[in-house]
Amino acid sequence: MANRVYNFSAGPSMLPEEVLKKAAAEMLDYEGTGMSVNEMSHRSKAFEKINNDAQANLRTLLSIPDEYDVLFVQGGGTLAFAMIPLNLMTGSGKADYNITGQWAEKAYKEAQKFGDVRAIASSKDDKFTYIPKFTAGDLRPDIDYVHVTWNNTIYGTHYASVPDTGGRTLVTDMSSSILSEKIDVSKFGCIYAGSQKNIAPAGLTIIIVRKDLVGKAGENIPTYLDFKIHAENDSLYNTPPAWCIYIAGEVFKHLLERGGVEEMERVNREKAGKLYAYIDGSKLYRAPAAAEDRSLMNVVFVTGNEELDKKFVAEAKAEGLDQLSGHRSIGGMRASIYNAMPPAGVDKLIGFMRKFEKENS
Repeated sequence: MANRVYNFSAGPSMLPEEVLKKAAAEMLDYEGTGMSVNEMSHRSKAFEKINNDAQANLRTLLSIPDEYDVLFVQGGGTLAFAMIPLNLMTGSGKADYNITGQWAEKAYKEAQKFGDVRAIASSKDDKFTYIPKFTAGDLRPDIDYVHVTWNNTIYGTHYASVPDTGGRTLVTDMSSSILSEKIDVSKFGCIYAGSQKNIAPAGLTIIIVRKDLVGKAGENIPTYLDFKIHAENDSLYNTPPAWCIYIAGEVFKHLLERGGVEEMERVNREKAGKLYAYIDGSKLYRAPAAAEDRSLMNVVFVTGNEELDKKFVAEAKAEGLDQLSGHRSIGGMRASIYNAMPPAGVDKLIGFMRKFEKENS
């Protein structure tokens, strides 16, 4: 569409146009039911199929082993920060967290309410511009799990490989990177992700958890927060975020048609590589994130001049390049180039950056 902008928002982010068009066409009548998905009962056969197909297609996309449950819940990553310790920190009551950004820090502080939670390391001293590395020897021997935030949306950093936990359960928040690159689910005890980056509108949280970790919550856990309740009820214990699940399912189908996660990773590496290469060769822009830890999804960059950064964002918006402001806590610029961002959007951004640099150097 002519009036569509390239939306570089960190989330809620842009969705595939094909999915939005299909959803619009089905808004009043989903597959002959005579009603919208927004109106149908979550107990109906039509929605049961939407729910089951979405789970099955996600399993295919991520090659999720049978020994894992896939849960569709609400509350975002923020509620999951509490669900994780309530369900998993029930053995020794201990967990280790690696602090790599604001969301990792929030997860850590929330978990501290429920047990003995320790920070392994933190990159806060350097404005979270790198991923502090740790080894199995840095972890306490009796922890229930170790927690990492896979991609740090605000700061543009990302784990390049799975850390060695020495056999201890690894839990990760993949909200801003899930489905963008191939991962080995079997290396994790639990993966959770909010939907509003690479999957669907805000409102859905996906939890992929190994079955042997389900059912370990204490007796006093609120019903909705218990993984077992959702696993036993196919995520339909109560009214789910039906519209979000429907859109997620359509996005999963769209990704499978495009070649799956492997193809997404190839395209994402091309997009990010092209943008970082321009920044690194520029005299005006700089990417603060350590080169070895750079995110494929969130490219953070600055000019070093706050007023010039603001001018950049304003002029970019006038050119149809929207939501390029950096997070309010650090300023600068941030281009979030999730799966739905086409290569043409990155090319247009680089073209604008080149023009802006020429005019402001």
